[in-house]
Amino acid sequence: MTAYKPGDPTTLNRLYGRSKGKKLRSEQSDLVENLLPQIAVPDEGVLTSERLFGDARSMHFEIGFGGGEHLAYRADLLPDHGFIGCEPFVNGVAMALTHIRDGALRNVRLHMGDALEILRRVPDGSLSFVYLLHPDPWPKARHAKRRMMNDGPVDMIAAKLKPGGEFRFGTDHPIYLRHALMVMQRHREQFDWLCNKADDFLKRPGGWPETRYEAKARRIGHEVWYFRYRRRDA
Repeated sequence: MTAYKPGDPTTLNRLYGRSKGKKLRSEQSDLVENLLPQIAVPDEGVLTSERLFGDARSMHFEIGFGGGEHLAYRADLLPDHGFIGCEPFVNGVAMALTHIRDGALRNVRLHMGDALEILRRVPDGSLSFVYLLHPDPWPKARHAKRRMMNDGPVDMIAAKLKPGGEFRFGTDHPIYLRHALMVMQRHREQFDWLCNKADDFLKRPGGWPETRYEAKARRIGHEVWYFRYRRRDA
């Protein structure tokens, strides 16, 4: 098993890419200013279910939730579970806050910034699900170390998942697909790939809603791939 080491070239240690887009509408700005502080992940300390949600419920973690459609759907579907979502893009956070407000979702905590900083603070073996859906592919070879799907982050995901917990990954980018498959092949001792037949990764599993990024990919003719990995017993 490849140990997670800060500074390792296969480890994502800093956040790349933009964090702002078009100007927020006044309603969105109000949500970022007033609702986000109420449900934000604490700045310091260990992030247990008891601390975040007041009980020992199952926890889910989404890395880069985009516009929050998937996060909100899953939180509404599983109201007795707790959800942590991380997204550096302020416009995406504002959209997620709209979903949370409109759905009256009380089981979601958000962080606007680097997901790995927050994931490090989650106790080992405490997550039931981790989601990485349509991450930035960084398609150029020289940028491969910037991809979230690399040995360091995958090691951390494996550490934080409880045995039997599930890691879900989705992409529409063929370069990222090949890269991710090579990475996960190196982590066979940690994960079982939940794929019994060839088209299992071509059909969206139940309970996995379509996001805006997936819909956009299909509109421009891209194929979308879905992967589910189960954490093996340590």
